[in-house]
Order: sequence, then C-alpha cells, then structure tokens
Amino acid sequence: MTLLTPWGEALDPDAPLPQYPRPQLVRGRWQNLNGRWSCAFTPFRENDPLAVADPTHPPARFDVEIVVPFSPEVALSGVDRALRVDETLWYRRPFTVAEPSERVILHFGAVDQSCRVAVDGVEVGGHTGGYLPFALDITDALADGDEHELVVAVRDVTDTSWLARGKQKTARGGIWYTPQSGIWQTVWLETVPRIAVDRLVLTPELAAGALDVMVESLYAESGMRAAIEVLADGEVIAAGDAAVGEATRIRLPDPVHPWSPEDPFLYDVRVRLGDDVVSSYVGMRSFGLGEDVNGMPRLLLNGEPYLHVGLLDQGYWPDGGYTAPSDAALEYDIRLAKRAGYTMLRKHIKVEPLRWYHHCDRLGMLVWQDAVNGGRAYNPLVVTAPAFASPSLDDTKHARFGRRDVAGRARFEAELAEMIEHLRSVPSIAVWVPFNEGWGQFDAARIAGLVRDLDPTRTIDHASGWHDQRAGDVRSLHIYFRPVRAPRGRDPRALAITEYGGYSLGVPGHTFSGKVDGYRTYRSRDRLAEGFERLHDRELVPAVSAGVAATVYTQLSDVEDEVNGLVTYDRRFVKIPVERVRAVNDRMRAAAAASAAPRHPHPPAFIRHVLRLGTRFVTDEQIATDEPRPDPEGTA
Repeated sequence: MTLLTPWGEALDPDAPLPQYPRPQLVRGRWQNLNGRWSCAFTPFRENDPLAVADPTHPPARFDVEIVVPFSPEVALSGVDRALRVDETLWYRRPFTVAEPSERVILHFGAVDQSCRVAVDGVEVGGHTGGYLPFALDITDALADGDEHELVVAVRDVTDTSWLARGKQKTARGGIWYTPQSGIWQTVWLETVPRIAVDRLVLTPELAAGALDVMVESLYAESGMRAAIEVLADGEVIAAGDAAVGEATRIRLPDPVHPWSPEDPFLYDVRVRLGDDVVSSYVGMRSFGLGEDVNGMPRLLLNGEPYLHVGLLDQGYWPDGGYTAPSDAALEYDIRLAKRAGYTMLRKHIKVEPLRWYHHCDRLGMLVWQDAVNGGRAYNPLVVTAPAFASPSLDDTKHARFGRRDVAGRARFEAELAEMIEHLRSVPSIAVWVPFNEGWGQFDAARIAGLVRDLDPTRTIDHASGWHDQRAGDVRSLHIYFRPVRAPRGRDPRALAITEYGGYSLGVPGHTFSGKVDGYRTYRSRDRLAEGFERLHDRELVPAVSAGVAATVYTQLSDVEDEVNGLVTYDRRFVKIPVERVRAVNDRMRAAAAASAAPRHPHPPAFIRHVLRLGTRFVTDEQIATDEPRPDPEGTA
C-alpha cells in the first residue's frame, strides 16, 4: 500500500513545488522547470563510480513520463521504478527562455548521485554529489529559435562505492531506507545581467551591532561597488556600499533586535550591483560555547546559556522520499515541532532544499546540520555495537570505518566544505555535525579543525554518538539501551544527548511496511504518552539538572520501518498529544534554568516564572496556518 500525505493527495503534477527555491538571494526573473518531463532507462556498464553517459547521445526513445522533482522510485514521480547500478536514467524536456538576458543560468537543487547535462545538443556541464545544488551557465549553448531542449543523464551507484549516500541502502530495512536517484529538488532557470550578484554572504556580528556583507560577482569590473540597504519592518535603517569580493561591515542602529527561537526577527537586506538587484534577509544572533555562573559548560545563544531541546528530523516522506510533496509540508513539520515545545531540529544525514531552512529562520527553529556519510560497507562492530558497549575507536585507522579509499575521503572533505559554504548565511544553523555513529568517519579531530577554519561563528559536534576523538565543542552521546544519565568527569565541552528515546507505536493504516522498528514498543497512545513522560521526568530532567546542554529525541516522524516518530510517516496522526510533549519540554527548560542559576535555594515564585517562560515559546501567529493538519486526537 502506498501511503500518501495530505499534500501528496493534492499535488498538481504540472506545477509541483512552484515556490522560488532560493529565499536568501531573490530576484524577479526566473522560471520553474518542475513538472512533467520525459525519461528513459538504458544499460550502462562502467566500473568507475563517477562515470556517466554522454548527454549529447541520448536514447532514441523517451517512453516514460516522470514528474520532476520526484525521484523515479517514489509514488509522486509517476514512475515507481528503481534505477539500477548498471543503468543510466535519462531526462528530457523542451523549454523556452521567457525573458532573455545577457546570461541564462540553469539551476539544479540536487541530483543523486552524478549527472551530465546538455542543452540543444551541447554539453554544458555536470555534477557529482547527490545532496548539493549546482548551476550551469547555458547562454552559449542556446541554439537559434524560441524552443530549446534539455537532456540530463544520471548515474547512481548508491552504496556500492564510497560516494555520499546517507541512509540509502540497496537492501533496505530497519534504519536504512529505500534508495532513490535522479533529480529530487527544483530545477529552474534564471536570467541575469552579465555583471550580477552571483553570491551573497551575510554574517551577523551581534556583539558589534553590525552585519558583515560579502558580494561576489564573476564578471564585475575592477573597483565596482555594490549598494547595500538593511531594512526593518519595511523601513531602511542602515546603508552602505561594498567593494565586490571584500567583506564590508554595515553598522545597525541601536538597539539591535536579536534573533532567537522565541523571537525570530529577521532584517531584510537589499543589494544592487549595476543593473542587478537582489533581496535577502539576516537574523542577528551569535552562537558559542561558554560556562554558566556555576562553571558548567553550556551552549550559548546571543551570549547566554541556552538549552537546545531537539528532535531528530530525517526529512523523508512516504510519497516523495527525499522530496516533500509541497512547501506547506516542509513547513508543517517545523510547526509541529514548535507546537510541541522543541527549540531545535537535528537535520539528520540530509541537506534540505533552501526553503526548509528559510522556514526554520522565519518560524524560529535552531538547526544542527549533519553532513552526509559515505564510504564502503560499515562494520557492525564499529557502527552498531557501541549502542550497547564499546570503547571509542581511533578513527585514523581508516579501513575499520570503511574509509580506505583516498578519493572517497577527499570527496567527503570537498562536499563538507561545499555544504558549509552553501548554508553559511542561514541564520538558524547553530551546529555543524561532520560524523554520526562512525558511519564513514575518519580523522574527526582534524575535520573539526577544518570546519572551525571554514566557519568560526558556529559550534561543532565532531562525532555524534560514539567514537569521540575529544574534539569540537560538544561531547555527544546516543543513549537507547541504558538509562540516560549525565556522565561524571570534567570535560570543557558541552554535554549533549544527541539521540535517545525512539519509542515506537505502529498506527494501523498509517505504516509503510507493517514492520515495527524502534527501541521500545507500545500498544496504545496512552501508554506511549505515559512512557514518554516517565522517560523524561525520571532520566532527562535530572540529566539536564546535572549539566546536559542539549537533547535530541528520536524522532519527529516515522520513516519506513521505523515507527518511533511523534507523527506517522504520512503526517496524518500525531501519536502523543502536543500539549503533553510540550509540558515535558517545559520541565526540562525549567531544570536547565534552575541549574544554570546561582546555587542557592530558589523560592517557588522563581520556579513558577521559569515554567511560564516555556508556555510563551510559540505565538498564536507562528502556529496559525492553512495547511492540512493530522488529527491530533486520533486513536490507536
């Protein structure tokens, strides 16, 4: 049975995901190329995992229709067929350039894993790395006439090589999911002047009350300057100009309005370079590591200790796989987490479309961003046994972690740097997470140093779960099969329980496979809620009181066999009433506030004040939405 989300049921296959895909660099002239394309599958037998068929020699017949940007393996694509390792997936569609300009740029949000692209029979470029965007200047390839042809050839070897694959596995099951391939994010055209804002980097400097702006342009002439305006509530509050390619500081008037989950205020930014005008936004916030008044290591937000109360969020959909069926679906998950009192989502082993981060920015949700794992097959003694008991292994022994390939390690480092550059200006991203549970981990201490050099403005969880190399800003623990307790011993890093819980409830009619995968199984909604409350009150609240600085419950939604989400895979049934989840999270926040305060008895009025702070976490305006909602009062 194919599970459909409410948004998948309402999908218009001629205009899926029509929203502008890059909210932090917006210009008016663009065309969405999502919708019905032609596709074909042909044999391709090459041992080199990076080899891709020549897009200038496509097959004679394209006899299958596919809805882009959904992978052929998922229901919403209309194909429902897997791409094999020994095949090429071909895409073709006609297009016109609605508003010709000096440059025509073709954008792909993400194509898994490797591709080559041709326009009007001319190869214009390609890309390897299934989770990051790329853009191709197709101006010189456009033939005469109004109509043009776009051809894309795709190869996906999934887990048969060392390329980044995330949680896709050829033999899916348990915590490993159905592989998917090809185009899975928006494809779009943009027409721009020759001299244009090709990249915009915005870095908030909250302590200085200023915004650092970097404007990059491929064809800008020497000495060119860009005009910059910063707006609040539609009014220009600061302005300046910046030399192209040089970071320039724009001071904001006092008082600067800081961004936080409780108050996600965003300043608008407008940049003009020659004839090109783009708009963006920034949240004025700072992240860091410090100590509270009692000398306990804490994660800092805007210079103050801040408890990150998070959910593991994998971003999978039963009808769209990696691809949310609509923008409202992306927004729904974040709003649900907000309603339940969470302040953070750990984006697990996936890079989302930029619109997902935009919703986190504007709604107020901190993000811990995982890198995407690769490498050869993983040894269960390295990646599974530590869930029960195992020492931290030395990850400079590359082969034991599936990382013997020099090319694979180099590719991971390159893609990690690309991910950080791609997401650098996102206000809500607080923590970079290079490795998880030893999956393809290597040289994590050195990698943490590289991340620090690339982005000193955020904190780092260098090895989430186990195989700690004593680097980064976070001591990161995954605890499923033993009580959650703050370990003893002095560590200058913040202590975080970055996965725990995983309590399962399979809801009839809302499961992917009928299998039940989780860490503790319940048979009714009431018993699940009671177990959830008991876990937190007996273990998490004392752990937070003892110094835990961040928590990540597993998980936001069910994914395939895993039925340990707060909401079912189809997003139609919320398993624990959000009010009960929120009350639990408020108690953890109260424990954090009490433990970070000076150590003397607190009167009851102080505790009541702390609890009231939690109840004001989300405003009615932030919750309000017209999107479809699951029934929060269903029965199981």
